[in-house]
Amino acid sequence: MDETMDEDAAGPSRECANPWPHLARLFQFSEQVNDSFRFRCLLCLPKQNFITAYKNSSSNLRKHVKRRHETHLEEYCQLTSTACKRPSEGGTGFKAKQLKLLEAKQVSQKTVDRAILRFIVQGLQSFFLVETPSFQDLIVELQPSSAVMSRTTVRGKIDSATSKMKERLKNEMKKVPYIATTTDCWTARRRSFIGVTAHWLDPCSFERRSAALACRQLRGSHTFDALAAVLTDIHAEYEISLKVVRTTTDNGSNFVKTFRVFGQQDENNNEELVAEDTIEEELGEDCDASDSEEEVEFMDVEAILEEDDGLQYQLPKHHRCACHLLNLVSTVDVDRANKTEAYKKLSRSAFSKCQALWNKASRSPQNAELVEEHCKLHLVQPNSTRWNSSFMAVERVVRIIRDQGEGSVRTVCAALNVPMYSPADIAFLGEYVITMSPVAKSLNILQGEVNIQMGWLLPTITTLTTKLKKSRPSLRFCKPLVDALLEGLRKRFESMMSEPDLIAAAILIPRFKTSWTSNDTVLQLGLSYIKEHLPEHDEGLRSPDTTSTSSDEDDFFSNVKQTHSHEISKQLDGYLAATAEEVNTLAPYPAVRNLSLKLNTALPASAACETLFSIAGLLFTPRRGSIHSQNFENQLLLKLNKDFMTFD
Repeated sequence: MDETMDEDAAGPSRECANPWPHLARLFQFSEQVNDSFRFRCLLCLPKQNFITAYKNSSSNLRKHVKRRHETHLEEYCQLTSTACKRPSEGGTGFKAKQLKLLEAKQVSQKTVDRAILRFIVQGLQSFFLVETPSFQDLIVELQPSSAVMSRTTVRGKIDSATSKMKERLKNEMKKVPYIATTTDCWTARRRSFIGVTAHWLDPCSFERRSAALACRQLRGSHTFDALAAVLTDIHAEYEISLKVVRTTTDNGSNFVKTFRVFGQQDENNNEELVAEDTIEEELGEDCDASDSEEEVEFMDVEAILEEDDGLQYQLPKHHRCACHLLNLVSTVDVDRANKTEAYKKLSRSAFSKCQALWNKASRSPQNAELVEEHCKLHLVQPNSTRWNSSFMAVERVVRIIRDQGEGSVRTVCAALNVPMYSPADIAFLGEYVITMSPVAKSLNILQGEVNIQMGWLLPTITTLTTKLKKSRPSLRFCKPLVDALLEGLRKRFESMMSEPDLIAAAILIPRFKTSWTSNDTVLQLGLSYIKEHLPEHDEGLRSPDTTSTSSDEDDFFSNVKQTHSHEISKQLDGYLAATAEEVNTLAPYPAVRNLSLKLNTALPASAACETLFSIAGLLFTPRRGSIHSQNFENQLLLKLNKDFMTFD
């Protein structure tokens, strides 16, 4: 703003540095008043004209020049532009804003320690890292005033962080009503470990949450009672013993016996084992009866006391890993197809030539480069422990033949001196990929951890069976393979297909409901289970007019609530009639939603434990083979449970 006054009226000027000395040819600095500066315009002389400008902007000076002295505006712009290009003159007391980027960020020692711990945990680094000179030099260069803690301090802080992480995890799991676990064993560096993971669904959003509970060293034989003791201790440590609805494991005989003896008795896929035990018990009773006499029989009291009665440990319901079963179907049960001589001869010819090609391509970089040059793709090397890898390897060969032509593969076979593929071999491999593709897709679906629930199991197996049956008439070579797959699926999943709670879990998935199967008997089993168990999960749906002063203990017929039953049935009918497939379809039906939450919390496969062991393999390297089992477990749990981790 312009202020016109006499020089005497302006008062004495306080000494202060001129903030814009480059404008001295146009304006004379007068004084500073708080956060503003006053200048006298030299172009207005002899008239005394003062302009006030804020300390961070000279825009008022420019406006004055433009309004009163427009012919000097270009000069003003040149002076300002020249001042911006040359370094700032000292003594002004002002710094350019861009210089702040050069200022070093000063952080506290606590912040440095937290950053080091996060780097060690998330990077799977050794504790010894903090004592290496290069790492210490790095920290000192970045923060000269900070110190690097010792290896002992790192170990202590990680122990403390693990304890706090477990407390946060326990508090989180206290908020959910149902939890499922997966478990498996792993051996590395002459040591054995048991891994346990926990999984639950958010009661409102049905969002999947997961956490690693343990990767504990197992000493001695992995007997069923030893496994039961460890699992019981882990569940008790996290206070989830009464919340675990199912535990998913592979088909190892030790795990199967563990849950057959100490788990809930209505577990799936164990009927044959239970039947065998029952037969043995009956035979033993018959022998005792035939040899019974009047004389006194002496009994071994110690043996009776040590006998397992299933009451020492209490474990949840058991579920066999569906992916492990599908792998058995794809590797073991398919051998039934070799009973057909034509299939046996053709399959052995094709697969032997594939194996020869895979072996040669993997033996030297030159061979791999030759394959890439002619086929434009690398070959996939199969893994003997995973059928998926074998399927992907065959699929890659078929893809190369389809995209690059048979000539590319024939050239590679000739260069590597391996047997040539015949037209029949190529046709067979194409049919094999078409036949086994639904099996591979089913495996990928069931081994998921985020967007998968127990209710996906039966619809996936049912859809797989339907796809195999539909593909059979169009096949020329692989009909015996389809028959073997169907027989394997029937044998290994038949008991699951008739298990009411698994059927109910599928019905309570909005995407499937009752459309995943046309078998009315199967659907009736699931609907009956739902109707039977719904009232137990909706305690709040009591009719207002059913209230009374007497409690349920006083009212012998308190369980007969006609209004309640009608409301429950109405909720189920409304859910089944809804057309939407989203998860929020369950929101208007709280009783149905709560039962779905319980039945679908578990996972159909134990792939989560394999993920845990994969990370453990990156941590438990040969150079760290002597790490203490407790330090190994703590660092692994912090790595996997980073959402619950904190370093104070």
